[in-house]
Amino acid sequence: MAKLVSKVYGDALFETALEKDRVDVLYEEVCSLIPILQGNPELTALLNNPRVVKEEKAAIMQQIFSGRVTEELMGFLAIVVDKDRQNDLMPICEYFIQRVKEFKRIGTASVTSAVELSEDQKARLKEKLLASTKYVMFEMTYQVDPALIGGMVIRIGDRVVDSSIRTRIYEMKKELSQLQLA
Repeated sequence: MAKLVSKVYGDALFETALEKDRVDVLYEEVCSLIPILQGNPELTALLNNPRVVKEEKAAIMQQIFSGRVTEELMGFLAIVVDKDRQNDLMPICEYFIQRVKEFKRIGTASVTSAVELSEDQKARLKEKLLASTKYVMFEMTYQVDPALIGGMVIRIGDRVVDSSIRTRIYEMKKELSQLQLA
């Protein structure tokens, strides 16, 4: 259910951003909103408190964000509170950010390797990913996992490219166990 809510509200905010030609501005504001929500658990608790009436929640949001964000985002926050969806605000923001990244063709790649990659290796990997995908830019994160033994695992969205030695050994083991000797 939360996924559906974040999609509906995130799409609505994205469509508003497109209509008003404010995609970049709203993207920056929403990106700034996330750390504010994460860093203020008291605010989140207050917004999610059923004893606090909607009007009071709306006034709090108005007091905090008015003059600091565009009227589009302020209106959106008011709608979220009015529809009692403030509990879904983080997933909505995250969905909106992903939607904007897809629109701007910015990919997010997570690379796990057996050893630390050099800056040159990272640059070459990024170039290859740009050349072989629809994206024009990548946000890359790198991790080291010695259990891979060698190679790397690359995750882009729901796609995974696993060229690790650990996986190759596992696949060979599986194939060998299926062989039947005469």
